[in-house]
Amino acid sequence: MKKVLRTFTVLAVLSISFVLFSAAIPAGNTSEAPTKMQQATQAYNAAAADGKVSYKELKGIAEDLKGSKLSFKEKVALKVFGKKIASRTIANPAAAGEKSQIVAAILCFFLGGIGIHRFYLGYTWQGIVQIFTLGGCGIWALIDFVRILLGDLKPKDADYDVTF
Repeated sequence: MKKVLRTFTVLAVLSISFVLFSAAIPAGNTSEAPTKMQQATQAYNAAAADGKVSYKELKGIAEDLKGSKLSFKEKVALKVFGKKIASRTIANPAAAGEKSQIVAAILCFFLGGIGIHRFYLGYTWQGIVQIFTLGGCGIWALIDFVRILLGDLKPKDADYDVTF
């Protein structure tokens, strides 16, 4: 009986830790960062309208986002990863996959204990952790359900295309 109680206690502590450490709480004043990021995203989407993004366009967007010239290391990294970045063009947003808040809420309600809604929203690692913790013994799944209903838990790198 002691062994079962100890195991349950360890699982409960781990589950609560996962819930606390996985919460998305922004740190500090981020009032300027989203506007710069939104401008960079708009510039990238405008550059990607023809389906291709050149190194010069990527460099210009990165320098605008940083606010100064790129260092040598940053230029090398942009050269190396430029093709991967350029392949993420969003010329057709519908091709990226529509995510529905209603579907996410239904998945969380019925299958939240195994984290299927996290996979649907694009949070693969959190979905895997939820499988192993059974949704944080139900607590994490309940918190996610409330966050989805409030519109706080959104798809990774996007917003819901269909909402309540």
